[in-house]
Order: sequence, then structure tokens, then C-alpha cells
Amino acid sequence: MVFFSAVARRASAKSFPNAYIAAALERNDTFYSKDLTVTLSPNRTQLPPEDQLGFGKIFSDHMLEIDWTAAEGWSKPVIRPFGNLSLHPASKCLHYGIQLFEGMKAFKIPNGNVRLFRPEKNMERMVRTAKRLALPAFDGDEFIKCLSELIKLDSQLVPREGNNSLYIRPSMIGHESAPIISASNAAKIFVLMTPSGSYYKSWNAVSLYADSNLIRAAKGGVGDCKMGSNYGPTIQPGLEGMKEGAEQVLWLSDERLTEVGAMNIFVYWLNENGEKELVTPPLDEGLILPGVTRDSLLTLGKEWSQELGLKVSERYPTMNDVKKAVDEGRMIEMFGCGTAAVISPVSEIIHKTRKGNKDVVTIPVPRGEESLAQRFFDTLTGIQKGRYERPGWTCDIEVEK
Repeated sequence: MVFFSAVARRASAKSFPNAYIAAALERNDTFYSKDLTVTLSPNRTQLPPEDQLGFGKIFSDHMLEIDWTAAEGWSKPVIRPFGNLSLHPASKCLHYGIQLFEGMKAFKIPNGNVRLFRPEKNMERMVRTAKRLALPAFDGDEFIKCLSELIKLDSQLVPREGNNSLYIRPSMIGHESAPIISASNAAKIFVLMTPSGSYYKSWNAVSLYADSNLIRAAKGGVGDCKMGSNYGPTIQPGLEGMKEGAEQVLWLSDERLTEVGAMNIFVYWLNENGEKELVTPPLDEGLILPGVTRDSLLTLGKEWSQELGLKVSERYPTMNDVKKAVDEGRMIEMFGCGTAAVISPVSEIIHKTRKGNKDVVTIPVPRGEESLAQRFFDTLTGIQKGRYERPGWTCDIEVEK
């Protein structure tokens, strides 16, 4: 890899910092798993009773770190004992939200190995978000190889029971210590892992709160990127929803359904033409996150369409559409989907209109074979846990038994 000379580097960085970093970002270099070094932790944390797992209560013994600078490009990846990061108080990520993350899971499968579900999709999204933040890109396959080595080291923390999993949180920050709004000349990828129980303990439907006066994202913005700045501002509306008895916020845009909290939303109904239709908002305006689970459900729905007499559509249902379908008895079910919960049935929407009025819309929650959501859940978790095989959707890691 050819980099700037030391003299040119210093001159460029001093005179044209943003242009210099832009040139560095265009080099498209990457790190390599063959260069990975490992420092072992003296600790060997054991998995607690799986009915006590919760989420984020304990962390793996090791973490993955990879550094980047505009001057030198990517450093060699390192696995080291889990520990705190040291950041300068002026780090850009602390002031301007130059930060992104991903959410992944690792599952124990019947042969004792560990399975990742469509990890390349997470990498595609992570790289796309990095580019939107003027952070460096990298080769997703090399990242997955490094991540696999991390999982091997702490594989004793991958749960076996039910739909429990090892939750994986890759993150990237721009941490140049200069509190000015500009591209960061230094970045860090780090990965932490935590054994996790099922997001919901049973197949209980959730209540949603929708406020027509609030939006999560705007056309042309970054609603389709997985960055922390998309999530912090959703917390306060979530608290308002809790006061109304709701567990999640359904975000609207001009009365159109977009997404739910950290989930994509699906509506299953008889449309006005009498067709069974599975509808989810499209990606064309950049308002919603291109979820891995969302993409998987669309693929499965299209494969099942002939068997079920099902039409699969990507378009925006509105609150009026939902209310009308419920009133006319055409609503079959509604559900959210995402990495954490997989599938979450919806039982009601508490809708606060622009004038401040509140309507409660009751959504049917079919059970068993009558529920398309249940079929999606059983199929996805079956693939993830190794009960079914789906070539091209899984990455299996051989671990010590």
C-alpha cells in the first residue's frame, strides 16, 4: 500500500485537513485477519443459568479492536482482554456523534458449533454508515474472519437454550481530539459481546405509541443508517409512550408508518381489492433502517406467496389505512421485526393525532398456524439455531467442544 510521504502528510494535514482526510478515505485500504494478534485474558467467565441472562449483564472476556488513522490507514487487528477505552475529552465522537454500531447474534447449533446469521448484511450496512459519517471503509469478509476468532475465544458464553444467543455489538467511532466540526483523522472499531436471553420471554404482543407531531427521520437524512444519533432522540418519546401504557414507539411521517423503535414494521391484511397482502415501508426515501430481518422476511414471504396466496408489497401504509382495515375487519395482524426481538406481534396502537386527540386502535393477534408472524419466527429461529439449513444465510464457526 502506497501512502503519502511524511513531509507531504504533514503539509497536507496542516493546510487542508478535510481534503487530506478525504484523500485518505478514498484509498480504500483494509485490515486483514491474517495480521490479527491475540492477548489472552486471565479470566474465564462462565455462563450463568440461562434463565437469568437478561441483556448486557455480563460481557465476554475479550474484545476486538482495530484502529485507523488518515496518515497510516488501518492498523493490525487486535484481540485483547475486555476493558475500558481511553478517549481524549475532545474526541469528535463525544461532541458530534461521529459514531455507528451494528447488532448481531451468535447461536449455538446442535453440533456444538456457533452460527452467525447473514453477517455480510451487517457488514454492508456498517460500511455504508461509515461512509455517511466520513469514517473509513473496510473489507467486511476480513472483519467477519476477525470476529470469528473472537467468538472462538469466548465460545463458552454462547447460550444453548431456547432462543438465547450471544449478542455482538460492533461499533466504530471517530476519535480525533479536536472539537471542530470536520472529518475525523482517527477512528476505532471495537467489538463487545454479551450473552443474552430472549428479548421477550413469551409470545406476548406489544402496544405501540404513535404521535403524529413527531418524526424519527426525514427524506434525504440518515434514517437508514445505524448511528447512535438516530436512537438517543427516540428515548424521550418512548417515555411518553410508556405513560400511555405502550412498550414501543411507532414512528410516523405524514401519517405514514415508517418503523417501530429498533424494529421494522409489517402489516398483514386483506387489501381493498380483497387480496392477502404483506406490506412493509420501502427503503426509497431513506426513512427506515434496511434491517437484516426485514430483508429475510421479504425473501421468505415472496417464496411462500404462491402457497399462501400472498401478495408482498413495499409501500407506506398510513394510519388511516390501518384504522380503516381494522374497522372493516380486514386487518389480519401486524408485527415488528429486528435482530433483538426477531418478531414482535402488535396488539394495539395508541395514536396521538396532530390535534392532540388519542385513538386506540386494537390489532388482531392470531395464534399458532393462523399467524404468519409465528411462521416467520419459527422459520428464522430454526435457521439461526440449526434446526433448518438455509444455504447462503449462515456462517458457521467451528469451536472447541
